[in-house]
Amino acid sequence: MSRRPARLPAAVLWDLDGTLADTEPTWFAAEYDLAAAHGAQWTEDDAHALVGSDLIESGVYIRDRMGLDLEPAAIVELLLDRVVADARRGISWRPGARELLAACRAADVPCALVTMSYARLVEPVLDQLPGDTFGAVVTGDAVDRGKPHPEAYLRAAAALGAEPHACVAIEDSPTGARSAEGAGAHVLVVPNTVSVPGGPGRTSVPSLVGIGVDDLAALAAGHAGTPAT
Repeated sequence: MSRRPARLPAAVLWDLDGTLADTEPTWFAAEYDLAAAHGAQWTEDDAHALVGSDLIESGVYIRDRMGLDLEPAAIVELLLDRVVADARRGISWRPGARELLAACRAADVPCALVTMSYARLVEPVLDQLPGDTFGAVVTGDAVDRGKPHPEAYLRAAAALGAEPHACVAIEDSPTGARSAEGAGAHVLVVPNTVSVPGGPGRTSVPSLVGIGVDDLAALAAGHAGTPAT
């Protein structure tokens, strides 16, 4: 096995919704449709409050906010039906995301997908990417504790054989950023539908357009974090 150049990050850990794929508008539409079907109120603030969150926790919020006589898991599946159907029709990718993924593949930098969406939504996304794009996939239905807990990012790094503090995570939400930060990774923040506060372990960019592997390497090299304990 060839030795990896020290200048490269150990791995790049990608969020899905709103970071790689522009699925947030479909999630929002599904939430509004659910509210309308039950004569309930739903606001933009409600929708934004759930961005990046564990889906069951989101289901609890929706149930309580809308006053639904449904279990949180059932609410999640209703929303997923809509989002998965839309994804199967085609993915709208976030600007620069696929280009950076391709650059990572070309440079032999391992990538993992770390998402609170369930495996059945990830499937049509992966179907529209090269088969070797991700060396590991961690989904919300495969973890005990969802974001903002660091479990998902710790699992992804471990699956790639990488130390979290030598990785760069790419996120679009405060919840996801806290998760990756808690795992020890440096976080490249690409805000989308919600703003994300800055912090010593975070670097913000308006989009991934023009971001290359060298930029990720600089972030990893300059990251002073240590492994989570």
